[in-house]
Amino acid sequence: MSNRLAYSNSALLAVFVSICIAFLVFTSPGFANEPKSRPNVLFIAVDDLRPELGCYGSKHIKSPNLDRLAASGVVFTRAYCQEAVCNPSRASLLAGLRPDSLRVWDLKTDFRTTRPDVVTLPQQFMRHGYHAVAIGKIYHNTKPDPASWSEKKLHIDGYPFDPDAVYRKKENLEAVDRRRDELIRQGLKDRYFGQYGKWYIKTQATECVDVPDNAYYDGAQTDVAIKKLAELKERKQPFFFAVGYYRPHLPFNAPKKYWDLYDRASIPLAENDFLPKNAPLMAMNTMQELRSYSDFTDAPRPDQGPLTEAQARLLRHGYYASVSYTDAQIGRLLDGLKNLGLEDNTIVIVWGDHGWKLGEHRSWCKMTNCEMDTRAPLIIRAPGVKENGRQCDRLVEFVDIYPTLCELAGLPLRDELEGTSFVPLLEDRTRPWKTAVFSQYLRDDKWTAPDGIPYMGRSIRTDRYRYTEWTNQQTQKLAARELYDHRADPAENTNLADQPDLAEVQSGLARRLHTGWKAERPK
Repeated sequence: MSNRLAYSNSALLAVFVSICIAFLVFTSPGFANEPKSRPNVLFIAVDDLRPELGCYGSKHIKSPNLDRLAASGVVFTRAYCQEAVCNPSRASLLAGLRPDSLRVWDLKTDFRTTRPDVVTLPQQFMRHGYHAVAIGKIYHNTKPDPASWSEKKLHIDGYPFDPDAVYRKKENLEAVDRRRDELIRQGLKDRYFGQYGKWYIKTQATECVDVPDNAYYDGAQTDVAIKKLAELKERKQPFFFAVGYYRPHLPFNAPKKYWDLYDRASIPLAENDFLPKNAPLMAMNTMQELRSYSDFTDAPRPDQGPLTEAQARLLRHGYYASVSYTDAQIGRLLDGLKNLGLEDNTIVIVWGDHGWKLGEHRSWCKMTNCEMDTRAPLIIRAPGVKENGRQCDRLVEFVDIYPTLCELAGLPLRDELEGTSFVPLLEDRTRPWKTAVFSQYLRDDKWTAPDGIPYMGRSIRTDRYRYTEWTNQQTQKLAARELYDHRADPAENTNLADQPDLAEVQSGLARRLHTGWKAERPK
């Protein structure tokens, strides 16, 4: 009897201890952060999207779906990329490192050759139980970085390896075929062909054809992405799903119905179609990106003159149509997320990799350190944060996105990251924050440098001023400065550098530029 009682007491004690252990484990912070309880991430990148949307105050752009997301998330009105060109901007954001630390300043360099051991944003999620997958343009076109994904990057049959310039108009397809044949005769290799022999060639800078949305890549990839969301739901595992849209990058090829949303004659043109007063030559781009298209090969550089009004209206019309086309695809994707019951437990982030000029300062495209190029849209909706549905005007940088998403998902922050999580701003958008943000641009060859000399431009943007120093990369000597007062001149139309009455302001900004980003972090 006593033995049975002793056994019974021991069993009860064991059960009690097990319950206590289970309670401690299940209620501990570590368990709360286990993958099964973590939010999904829908990571949406949009190429060349400038912050000219309804949710940013534009009255003429039709962007109802991004506006809908903004109404339920936080819109950052002053978010800045680290370099206003695709590869460095994306590499910096996804590595959480600034261009100088990553040593990626151009379109050619793969960050795996300069920093092979970098743990990227999706890799960090993978290391903590997430399934990471991508479709479209996330890294630069030709650098998909397989190490960042749990499975091979999604591809759509029938499109070239870089589906940027896809044409559907008969005349354009014929022009593509002629150019393809010419390049084959010159001995170019098969890697430039898609699965069905379509060539990645740029011809016209715009195309308006009455076709369904999925006749172009962005629509087709949205079809695939929605199906992939359903698959990801069935995995019973948190996911990091990256969807990268090509439009509104050139060429401005979009279905006719999106062109029909706008009256070309009433589209507003740039009010400052002139060079900034006293600006150095290297501050302007060469517009070589636009001039690589067959109908703009004779376009003047900004320092040589403006485009014609007809050309300007055509390009603005095409850009707006492309924005509305991409907006519609993002709307479909968000609807798919909701219809699958995933909306309430998914962080949605939309970012444009940099800004884009539409005739401002006689310029088109990006590739400068100016406000129009370095400032870009950033919208984030995280479940349950206090400031959803509001705008935040604090200075933030794209290098901050990596630590922010990690903190929202309960992942540890890596020591090497060079950004600052802006999760506190999602709870209080008015709190003091960064006192400055930093961008740079390497104008390194004849393709981008008007005088053929390579220059590195480094820029600091404070609440009031933008200050930039251009250094000759061959001699390492200071070649030029720019200083713009955004309180008096938000369009950066007059360079105030070296004015005697601003000497103290300029020297202070120069000192802060050289001291660097660490000193500007929130206290």
